[in-house]
Amino acid sequence: MSTLHTFKSVRRRKLALTALALLASAPVVQAQSSGSYPNRPIRLVVGYPPGGSSDATARLQGAALSIKLGQPVIIDNKPGANTAIAAQYAKTQPADGYTLLAVQSSFAINPSLQQQNYNISDFAPIALLGAIPLVMVTPPQNTAKTVNELVAMAKAKPGQLSYASYGAGGAGHIASEMILSMAGADMVHVPYRGSGPALVDVMGNQVSMMLATVTAAVGVAKEGKVKPLAVTSAKRVSAFPQVPTVAESGFPNYELVEWEAIQAPANTPKDVIDTLNKALREVVAMPDVRAKMATLGIEPDATASPAEVSAFILKERDKFRGPLVFSAISDGTQS
Repeated sequence: MSTLHTFKSVRRRKLALTALALLASAPVVQAQSSGSYPNRPIRLVVGYPPGGSSDATARLQGAALSIKLGQPVIIDNKPGANTAIAAQYAKTQPADGYTLLAVQSSFAINPSLQQQNYNISDFAPIALLGAIPLVMVTPPQNTAKTVNELVAMAKAKPGQLSYASYGAGGAGHIASEMILSMAGADMVHVPYRGSGPALVDVMGNQVSMMLATVTAAVGVAKEGKVKPLAVTSAKRVSAFPQVPTVAESGFPNYELVEWEAIQAPANTPKDVIDTLNKALREVVAMPDVRAKMATLGIEPDATASPAEVSAFILKERDKFRGPLVFSAISDGTQS
């Protein structure tokens, strides 16, 4: 037997033993049999390309869930149209629990847009994973130290300052328009195809401001490449403990955060939904998973039942149906 063949055989045995150890260390939700769920790989469809915060969250959850359920969870990236392409695809798949959809705030925003090919009722909610606050960042050389100072600059130069978003009609776009509307200020919206290129232009002082997810901005903020002014959550966040909330900055009751959830096609059997909800709640409760989510800027919380998830998403949909949202969407499509 060649040395190379021996090395490969040993490596395969080590990998097999490692996999067995991982499976033995985590309880399986239910025994595997030909008629039990799950008895084959599960696909988790993600509406963003690899490398972003939503993709990272899905991969983290998928890896832990695969151990919990005893079956592989395969990430299937289908980016485009503010996550609508992924949703339109997922709703056409069999309602058997083997195709799941990772959703964010855009899932509730999209039905307010015209010509959408899916409705919230096309899906069965499974679990919420957590919230992702946004953080207002400016170029380091911008002299504004607070939201009010930035707003004052915009008022002094109406229509001359600009702000970036990671997509027209997305949460960052709408959150920015809400602040500007409350302040009676005007800035030019510059939409980008993702947080990465938008933050590059913030760092380069090509735009004056951006409301980015904490996940996307925390690294460059700690390196001093952008300056954080405020977070959009009701409370301060652990990633930026010294940064005030927008509400603290003179905009009472302001709150808007991204959120992550898992859904399945409508009419997926209740026992399958309950199995997945239980597994995801246990996954998010794991200390190592919670720690990794925190490093991604996510405030983990998977305690909601499927019925509570459904009520939450409907409430979010109604929130995004207001006239300000329609104004923001119109602005984004014209930019």
